[in-house]
Amino acid sequence: MLTGTVLRKQGGVYEVETAEGLRDAVLRGKLKRDDRSGDMVVVGDRVDMDREQAGTDAAWAIMRVHDRSTVLARRAPGKAPRAKVIAANLDQVLIVFAAANPAPHLRMLDRFLVIAADADIRPVIVVNKTDVSGEDEARRTFAPYVAAGYDVLFTAAKRGVGVEDVRGAICGCTSALAGPSGVGKSSLLNAVQPGLGLRVAEISEAVNKGRHTTVTAQLIPLECGGYVADTPGLRELGLWEIDRDQLQFYFPEFEALLGGCRYPTCTHVHEPGCAIQDAAAAGKLDAGRYESYRRMMTGEDEE
Repeated sequence: MLTGTVLRKQGGVYEVETAEGLRDAVLRGKLKRDDRSGDMVVVGDRVDMDREQAGTDAAWAIMRVHDRSTVLARRAPGKAPRAKVIAANLDQVLIVFAAANPAPHLRMLDRFLVIAADADIRPVIVVNKTDVSGEDEARRTFAPYVAAGYDVLFTAAKRGVGVEDVRGAICGCTSALAGPSGVGKSSLLNAVQPGLGLRVAEISEAVNKGRHTTVTAQLIPLECGGYVADTPGLRELGLWEIDRDQLQFYFPEFEALLGGCRYPTCTHVHEPGCAIQDAAAAGKLDAGRYESYRRMMTGEDEE
């Protein structure tokens, strides 16, 4: 038996890092039967493997998946409601958006932050391509997130700006880089660890959206210690089984106002005497952030 960490999946073969080196493994038995959604084994999973003999070739089979400490998941695209697990056993997620080209979709960022909070995974916001928009403009755009208390890093990967900040954030822990297509996730990782050689692509000028260059998640061992998962770019991001009663606690700027509403069970959407609605109307809370909360609470934000 060997125990290891799943680094990537190619077809039906998993690359697993063990104390004895890299091993390729497949699923067997109940795991294979239950893996219809592809979420039974994902990057970051700790697994037990057993050796099989097939003729003269020695192969490995994954027999057990260890309990996951954290799970980063979203609603799978399509009409059938189910979760799509992105990665497991993460300490943090670096949520990467571009300052421009493509323009930042802040309501999607808000959904990312809620997903991370619900999964108890620390979020770090990375604003890349500040050389395109200008750093001052990027800081104005993302000022509400700084004010809310999030860690926000401003980078320009192609010019090396902020690369040391990203390296410092990911060394020594297990992280994932997630975000829309074309924001420069792979470029950032190439800059953090020169020689990595991840494939990158330019933005499509016709639609101002990125082309997918990372087609499957992979967990990359870092020379400075730890791991980082490079994940495929997302065109949409749906929430999966978020408890709406907990949603108010996933917006840190609400914290000081909670308990100040007229009704103890206030949803902060329609009730009179709501401290959060009043603060948003008075400009004390960012209007866009409050609108994200309102849409999530009412189910309007289901793209």
